[in-house]
Amino acid sequence: MQRRTLLLSLPLLLAACTTTPPAVVAPVLPPAPPKAKPMPRIGIALGGGAAKGFAHVGVIKVLEGQNLTPAVVSGTSAGSVVGALYASGLNGFALQEQSFALDESQVRDLTVGGGGLVKGEKLQDYVNLLIKNRPIEKLAKPFAAVATNLDTGNRASFVRGNTGQAVRASCSIPGVFQPVLIAGKRFVDGGVVSPVPVDAARELGADIVIAVDISSKAHYGKPAEGIASILNQTVTIMGQKLGEQELARADIVISPRVGRIGASDFDQKHVAILEGERATQAALPAIRAAIAKWQAAQP
Repeated sequence: MQRRTLLLSLPLLLAACTTTPPAVVAPVLPPAPPKAKPMPRIGIALGGGAAKGFAHVGVIKVLEGQNLTPAVVSGTSAGSVVGALYASGLNGFALQEQSFALDESQVRDLTVGGGGLVKGEKLQDYVNLLIKNRPIEKLAKPFAAVATNLDTGNRASFVRGNTGQAVRASCSIPGVFQPVLIAGKRFVDGGVVSPVPVDAARELGADIVIAVDISSKAHYGKPAEGIASILNQTVTIMGQKLGEQELARADIVISPRVGRIGASDFDQKHVAILEGERATQAALPAIRAAIAKWQAAQP
C-alpha cells in the first residue's frame, strides 16, 4: 500500500520539478526628467556716449535680476569704463553705488597742449584703483576695451594688459583727450571705428550679443547753422551710419532714451540708470526669444 501511494505521488513530484518558475516582473521606473536645455554664452557690448554711459548700469541690473547675466563684456569709450568695472566682479548694484559716488573731478585732469585738453591719467588711475590693479586677463569675466589705432585707422581690442590704460585709450575722444601711447602706437576713442563693439563681444566667444546703444542721433529737418553745429551734425551722421552696420550683427539692440543727457551731464546719472532699466525691461521678450531660437538650433 505504501509502495502504491509512492508510485502514485511520483508523477506529481516530477511535475513539480518541471514547473516553470514565476516570471520576474521588472519594476516600473519613473520617466527620466527632461534634458535641461543649454544656455547660450551671453555677451554684452556697451557703446560710447560720455555721461549717457550710466545707462549701462541700469541695463546690467535688470539682466542680472532676470538671470540673464552676461558672461563676456566689451566696451567702447564710456562703455569700456562700465565694462571694466563689471568684468572685474562688481554686480549691477555695486556699479550703481560707484556711479553715485563718482565725482567728475576724479577722472578729469585738464592740461594744455599734447593733442587734447584732458590727459586721461586720472581716469586710468581711477579704474585701476577700483579693480585692484588687475590686468585685463585677470578680471572675473573676459573683457575687451575697444580703441582706434590712430596710425592705421584699425580697430584695436585690448584683451590683455593694463586695464586702466586700455580704458583710457578707449575713452580718448580726439581733440578732448590726448592720444594714448601703448607699445609705441597711438590710440584714440574706439567710437571712431566701433561705436558699439558687437564684433569684439563675438570675438570673446559670445553666442548671443546684446548691444547697448547710447549714441547721439542726428536730428533732421532743422538746418544746422554755424560751423560748430554743422561739424557736430556731420560727425553724428558719420558715427550713426557706422554704428548701424555693426549693430546689425547684434542679436538684440537696447537703446535707452538718453538723448536729452549731455556729454558732461554727470548730475543726470540717476536718470540715465533709470532709462537703462526701462529699455532693458522692454527688451526682455526679444532676449528670451533669441535664447529660445539659439537653443532650438542646438543638436
